[in-house]
Amino acid sequence: MPTRILPAVGDADAVRSLITLLSQLPDAEPLPPLGDSTQLVDTLARLAAESVDELPEVVIVHERIGPVPALELVREVALRFPAVGVILVTTDAGPGLFSAAMDSGARGLVTLPLGYEDLAHRVQAVAQWSVGVRRHLGHGGDVFTGAGGTVVTVCGAKGGVGTTLTAVQLALAAQASGRPTALVDMDLQTGDVASYLDVQFRRSVVDLAAISDISPRVLADAVFRHDTGVALLLAPGEGERGEEVTDRAARQIISALRSRYEVVVVDCGAQLGGAGAAAVEMADTALLVTTPDVVAVRGAKRAVRMWDRLQIRKAEETTLVVNRHSRGTEIQPALIQKITGTALAATTVPAHFKELQAAVDAGRVHALDPKGTVRQALWALAGELGLVQAPETAVVRRGARARGGDRGAVGFRRRRE
Repeated sequence: MPTRILPAVGDADAVRSLITLLSQLPDAEPLPPLGDSTQLVDTLARLAAESVDELPEVVIVHERIGPVPALELVREVALRFPAVGVILVTTDAGPGLFSAAMDSGARGLVTLPLGYEDLAHRVQAVAQWSVGVRRHLGHGGDVFTGAGGTVVTVCGAKGGVGTTLTAVQLALAAQASGRPTALVDMDLQTGDVASYLDVQFRRSVVDLAAISDISPRVLADAVFRHDTGVALLLAPGEGERGEEVTDRAARQIISALRSRYEVVVVDCGAQLGGAGAAAVEMADTALLVTTPDVVAVRGAKRAVRMWDRLQIRKAEETTLVVNRHSRGTEIQPALIQKITGTALAATTVPAHFKELQAAVDAGRVHALDPKGTVRQALWALAGELGLVQAPETAVVRRGARARGGDRGAVGFRRRRE
C-alpha cells in the first residue's frame, strides 16, 4: 500500500525541491501541497470526517508555514489527528528545536537542504509508526479523531447582542444532556460569564497563559466547577491582564481543554483580539450573534469581512445566529444572511427580554425557566449544532449514575424524548 504524504509548505522553492524528492521515494504517493496552516487543518478535518482511513500517513510541515507558526501547527495536528505522523522540515537541527518539536508531537525532523537518504529514512519510519497506531486503535471508523471534543466559539456582531447569554446556555444544554462541557470566557477585558453565573473565583485563563505544557492537573487547578457541572475558565478580574493571553497561549489552552472535555464553548465577545482570533480559527463551529437592526447587521458584515481578510474564517464557514427576532421586524434572518454571506442557523432566538431580566440581574441565568421561549430556543440551537447528546445515549448515561444525576438533565432528556 503506498504511503500518502501531504506537504504543507509556504515557500515556493522548498515546494519544488520537496515534491521532486518525494516523487522519487519508493511506494510514496505525494498529495498536492498546501500553502498555509489553515488549508492543512481544514483538509485533514474534511478527510477525517469521511474516515480516518482517508487521512495521509505522513504530513510534512515546513518551518516557514503560516499564519500559524510551525510548532503550534505541529501540536494542533498531533492533538486533533493522532493517527497522522508529522515531520518538521527546518534549517535549524539544534537540540533545542529538536526537543521543542518532539514536545509538540512531531515524529521526526528533517534538515534543509533536503537530502534523499535522510528524507526517505524519516518518511519510512513515520509511515510505519502511523500504520501501527491505526492498527492498534482498530478500524479507522472507530477511531476518535478530535483530540477530545467539539470547540464552538460565540462572537458578537457588537456589544449587547446576547453573545454571553448564548454561550452560557449552549454550555448548559450540552452539560445537561450528559456531555462533559467547558465554558471559556475569552472576552478578556470585559468578560461577564462569572457575573451571569454568580461565581467568585481566584484563578482565570491568565494563569495558564505562561505555561508551555498544560497538564491535566494544572488545567484542573485553573478551572472552576459550577454547580451545574459546567467547567468554567474565566476571564481575569483585571482587564489589563488580558494582554498576557497571546494567540499562542489561547491555542494551547483550547487544545488542553479539547483533550479533556467533549464540548468546549468559547465566549469571544464582540472585540476580537489575537487570542479570540486563534480560538475562532481552531473552532469546529464559529457562531456570530447579531440582532435584526441596522447597526448590528453592519457590525456582523464588518466582522465577517475582517475574518476573511485575516484568513481567520471564511464567511460561508461562519454560522449566523439571530437574537431578539420577531416577525414584525423589517430586517429578517434571510436578508441578514444575504448581506453577510454566512450560513444561517435555522433556530432564531425570540425577543422576550422580560423572561431574562430577573435571572440576569440575580446572576442566575442557569436557572432560567425551562418553559421560557428564550431558553427553549437556545437549547434547540444547541441541538441543531450537535452539542446535545442523543436521547438514547443520554438515557444510558443517566442509568449509570441514576442516584447522582441532576434534575435539570433529567428534565431536558424527557423533553428531548
